[in-house]
Amino acid sequence: MWKTALKPRWIAGFIFAIALSGVFVLLSQWQFGRSTQPEVPVNPATEQVQPLTGTLQPGEFFHGSVADQMVTAQGTYSPDKQVLVPGRLHDGKTGYWVVSAFAVNGAPALTGAGASPQTWIPVARGWVAQPGDAAAPPSGLVELTGRLLPSEAPVAGKAPKSGEASAVSVAELINYWEVSSYPGFVSATAEVVGGQDVSAAAVPGNLLPLDIGPQPPAQHINWLNLFYSIEWVVFAGFALFIWWRLVKDDYHRDLEEALDDAGDDGDGHDENQQLPQQAEQHQQPEQHQQKVQP
Repeated sequence: MWKTALKPRWIAGFIFAIALSGVFVLLSQWQFGRSTQPEVPVNPATEQVQPLTGTLQPGEFFHGSVADQMVTAQGTYSPDKQVLVPGRLHDGKTGYWVVSAFAVNGAPALTGAGASPQTWIPVARGWVAQPGDAAAPPSGLVELTGRLLPSEAPVAGKAPKSGEASAVSVAELINYWEVSSYPGFVSATAEVVGGQDVSAAAVPGNLLPLDIGPQPPAQHINWLNLFYSIEWVVFAGFALFIWWRLVKDDYHRDLEEALDDAGDDGDGHDENQQLPQQAEQHQQPEQHQQKVQP
């Protein structure tokens, strides 16, 4: 059985193949990361404060293009139109969102059965740890600034307690308050009364600000980059295959040379050339035996 020691060129080739495969794997990871990156960055226009009455109309469908838009509006809160939304997190603690009804000055009034003279919008004013920490909304004319968000879906199969709502759902809140409403709500960042900001972000207390930022765009899979990432993995495997193939061919070549060398005798003559001579030597005794027979 022939044994062949590892040759330096085999080891060097293996190291090179591993290094090349590692580069291909890194390129595959880079392409895979790009395949799941959002193609459209966060729109900076949403941070420019726009009038609520010019951004969204009551009675219409909430368009995705106005989601996360910073808006401002003037109006008044109703102290008897406030609910708590339980199960909301703030710095890892579970508590309540304080949601109040805000009558928007200059908003178009809806018509039809059950429509109220004024048009309202729910405002998430802040977060509290306990229901008793929720104070009444500020009175008087309020200049509201906040982020416009789409209405949440009500939680099915969950009956809220008195003074609570299952979610910031316009469909659920208008039944509690019996008012006409915008098809979304505002997360307040400022509530200016008489030139002074009285919001949770400006006044320390039990009511803590929500600090809801713009939501990142949904990730889309870039299939071309995903294909490239798979292709680089194939290249990495192909590099190792090429090294293995070269070593195999080299090993077989050495094995054939060793077999050829083993077929020659020590004086350089081929053993096959001695076969006729050996055959003659085997035949000579037979001939002598035939001669001595009577």
